[in-house]
Amino acid sequence: MIIRFDEMDLTVLPAFKGGEKEYRAKMFFDGSNRIMKGTLIPGASIGMHTHVGNCEVVYVLAGSGVCYYDDTVYPVKAGS
Repeated sequence: MIIRFDEMDLTVLPAFKGGEKEYRAKMFFDGSNRIMKGTLIPGASIGMHTHVGNCEVVYVLAGSGVCYYDDTVYPVKAGS
């Protein structure tokens, strides 16, 4: 599978999943799988949410932040 994010339209999602500010993403969806390349501006967040019957993988390309998983807070940075 080849995914060309540079050829996709940018979608701006305000308060994504109840988060702060906005999440900007280019999204691939083939009917079964969704792959998103997104950006959070400083101070933005994605709201707390769960995944039932599917999963989520987050890979950080640049910057740093925190990720909440169950009851634990994990620091993340580029390469995480």
